Amino acid sequence: MEVLFLGTGAGVPAKLRNVTAIALKMLEERNAVWLFDCGEATQHQIIHTSIKPRKIEKIFITHLHGDHIFGLPGLVGSRSFQGGESKLTVYGPKGIRQYLETSLHVSQTHIKYPLEIIEMEEGIIFEDDQFRVEAKLLDHAITSYGFRITEKDKQGTLDASRLMADGISPGPIYQQLKNGATVTLKDGRMINGLDYVGPNQKGKVVCILGDTRPCANALPLAQEADLLIHEATFAAGSEEMARDYYHSTTLQAAELAKAANVGTLCLTHISSRYGKEIWEELAAEARTVFPSTEIAHDFFEINVGSPE
Repeated sequence: MEVLFLGTGAGVPAKLRNVTAIALKMLEERNAVWLFDCGEATQHQIIHTSIKPRKIEKIFITHLHGDHIFGLPGLVGSRSFQGGESKLTVYGPKGIRQYLETSLHVSQTHIKYPLEIIEMEEGIIFEDDQFRVEAKLLDHAITSYGFRITEKDKQGTLDASRLMADGISPGPIYQQLKNGATVTLKDGRMINGLDYVGPNQKGKVVCILGDTRPCANALPLAQEADLLIHEATFAAGSEEMARDYYHSTTLQAAELAKAANVGTLCLTHISSRYGKEIWEELAAEARTVFPSTEIAHDFFEINVGSPE
């Protein structure tokens, strides 16, 4: 899994930072992309990447402020003209259905694929045999959610070289052994598949928080995550202003990362008051509390579980 930041600014578009949109690329895992928030001009940002809109399988909206949703109707409409035929599911707070359906109706935008809109509440909002997504309410001026995306543990790999060394030739039997079955060979030997399968591979966990002040629900969402994506609208020392505007500072994001024992913290939703020359200072503030901190910029990409 990789995370690609399409927009990392706060409030309004700026020259160096577009408004919020985050792509979780799971091309190897499920040949799909999940989008978290869709601020104005998100589809313009996508043009500069390798992301194919038809690969976008789900869009999760943290809250209904314009800098997080104004790009949604355009992207949903354009997906039809860019080869999108598979189902698209949009998750968001109450009101997302009215906003999206009204936008498409008034603009006479006709889509050619199944569109599902789910107005979510707290809890498990999606689960299949690969992934689970949990949502919890945060502390913002309007209803705002944070998400915990959990990749389920993957079965260990079958040691084919060891099987061949033990005189067991490749064939359908390998699949049986990988499934943990006990198989009787022609020579009478009984082979337990579990003896040839390595340990399960632990799935990755990503936590993506919407706009928020520090709050209790953020900790269970972020606990032991490989990657925590947290807004840092304001610099350290601006805690009172951050509270007044229902946002967080660099240090507050770092304090959560430390308390939750995450692997890597990535700061985003940076106010345009901080020019490019200040960005590394913002990251340095957070690193005084949580050393494994990165600061995102538009088109910044990070592998889940690795800061490289």
